[in-house]
Amino acid sequence: MTESRYDPLYVAFLAYFNRERDYFECHEVMEQLWLEEGRDPLYQGLLQVAVGLYHHRNGNIDGGVKLLSAAAAKLAGRESVTLGIRLDKLMADVERHLAGLMRHAEKPYPFRDLDIEIVDPLLSAAVDAFVPDEAEHA
Repeated sequence: MTESRYDPLYVAFLAYFNRERDYFECHEVMEQLWLEEGRDPLYQGLLQVAVGLYHHRNGNIDGGVKLLSAAAAKLAGRESVTLGIRLDKLMADVERHLAGLMRHAEKPYPFRDLDIEIVDPLLSAAVDAFVPDEAEHA
């Protein structure tokens, strides 16, 4: 088992986001962490990225715009590398995605998964070692 200094819920969030592409489950685990950590706006912003992508993938363009806009506002102005990830790259990707969604009236914007680049090798190893547990949220 890989030792990690990161909360297991954060590790799960990254695995569900990058590997599983399960944005609903991202929401579930990050919401739990967000509540446990005192409603930190950083965690809320990451949660909102996942929910915004979930809405877009399911055809709810307005919901995608609303959540990705809220996420961008909460994540703006932070260190480029935060919590072992390239937050600056994620922000740029979110802003590009959001711009495409906002132009959807002119031309439909196709759904694209985003990646969260992990720069901390310990975090990357923990995410690689993560195994989803169906009983996690029962």
